[in-house]
Amino acid sequence: MSEDAQPEPLYRRIAGEFAARIRSGDLRPGDRIPSIRQIADRWNVAIATATKVLAVLRDEGLVEAKVGSGTVVSARTNGPRRPGRAQPSASRPFPPRPAGGARQALSREHVLRTAVAIADVEGAGAVSMRRVAAELGVGAMSLYRHIANKDDLMTEMADLVFGELELPDPGPDGWRARLELIARWQWGLCRRHLWLPRAVSFTRPSMAPNMMAHTEWTLRALEGLGLSLRTRMQEALALHSLVINAALSTADEVEAEQETGVSLGRWRQAQRARTDALFADGRFPLLAQVHEQVVPDVDELFDYSLARHLDGFAVLVGEPPSSNSRSAP
Repeated sequence: MSEDAQPEPLYRRIAGEFAARIRSGDLRPGDRIPSIRQIADRWNVAIATATKVLAVLRDEGLVEAKVGSGTVVSARTNGPRRPGRAQPSASRPFPPRPAGGARQALSREHVLRTAVAIADVEGAGAVSMRRVAAELGVGAMSLYRHIANKDDLMTEMADLVFGELELPDPGPDGWRARLELIARWQWGLCRRHLWLPRAVSFTRPSMAPNMMAHTEWTLRALEGLGLSLRTRMQEALALHSLVINAALSTADEVEAEQETGVSLGRWRQAQRARTDALFADGRFPLLAQVHEQVVPDVDELFDYSLARHLDGFAVLVGEPPSSNSRSAP
């Protein structure tokens, strides 16, 4: 190397190691590539550096994002490749890049939809202004004409997906049917966009129109019950909190499986010896009776939690709990 030559950036050296393994066949199509967090931990580099590693491999067409699996070796890795040229993927989950002059065609909505697609497949940690710009084929600075910063990007992404739902006017009859409707719609959103619960804050709420529309709709759903606006607001927040907390458990499990490669069933099997030992001495007789019968199911737990919450609110407004609750004992 000459005195004037610059050393190869660390992220390119790490990407080169993966590329060599892929081209040699050591890593085969469909094999999982370590996550951004795992790369950062293994090579002791920053998250931003680890993100660049995957971006290089993606741009060379060596890896692709796969829903439910994270980043995997691309099915199209055979044959010569020219560095820096991304290969098309038949299962590409992201919106197509604008045709005919990407910079002129770039719009705020296209930026946001691309960011949402990245987050849906790879998680919120993979979303950055640079990553979105790379997916769109534009310079990162061009995004700042539409989005102020990373925090603004996440807020706008959340607001975009909240806008997927067209709230009915006035909605079904009765406060209970309306609260159940809004809760289940939001639950569905969180199940489709696992990153969404972490993009919502109760202590520092975003002034995002679509999210605000959900809260406004919920407040109107509680009109005519003799409750103060403050109490109605507390109920709207409590109901939304129920959805978000349940959704976080789902997101955590999917993330854990992607990070470790170990499914929940395999994890439970690995814990069996320790579990049996804990129950063998008789300290937890009730748990010992039910632990094999009650397998955690977040959808079932959500149904139960929602039904009991609405039963409790019925008491507050002087009505009997519903006998038709889905998860009634």
